[in-house]
Amino acid sequence: MKNKNINTNYKWILHITIITFFLATILNFFSDVALKESNLLVAFCILGFIVLIGIIFDIIGTAVISGREEPFHAMAAKKVFGAKEAIKLLRNANIVANFCNDVVGDISGIVSGAALMAIIVKLAFEGPKGSIYTAILGGLLSAITIGGKAIGKNIGIAKSQSIVYTVAVIFAWIEKNTGIKILPDYKNNKRKKRK
Repeated sequence: MKNKNINTNYKWILHITIITFFLATILNFFSDVALKESNLLVAFCILGFIVLIGIIFDIIGTAVISGREEPFHAMAAKKVFGAKEAIKLLRNANIVANFCNDVVGDISGIVSGAALMAIIVKLAFEGPKGSIYTAILGGLLSAITIGGKAIGKNIGIAKSQSIVYTVAVIFAWIEKNTGIKILPDYKNNKRKKRK
């Protein structure tokens, strides 16, 4: 049984490494192209959007970890659209949280840092003052990112059920219209009860 769990973990690590590579490459490419062709206002908007993506996914990851499964069983019994997908999310909380908080969070952090450097190049800071402005902008980016995630975690905990259900409805719609199952069947994956 232990060997099976170890194999599953290695398989997940391999999958998430490959996904991270492709996501990071695509986001870096498109953000780099967009920033080179844009003015300063648009460049700052792109930077803000990248930071916002990281915060939103952090909220989702926190909500899935904090969410309760029981209300969705009652909804699933009544065949409410998205209820089964909500249970899948909660039963796979470790995978979902790892992807949202770590993978997307780290990628958005790296890409936002690269985007900030592109903006600094556009501003053409030079000399000692340039270093000061660069440090200030870097500090502001860090403060906004960390502060946004701190607020996001509170929202994720307080509104966990509604956030999980909203994401579940999106997953249900994707599965219904494309036939692609994003998460494994919850019936074969028991979640530990929270005290």
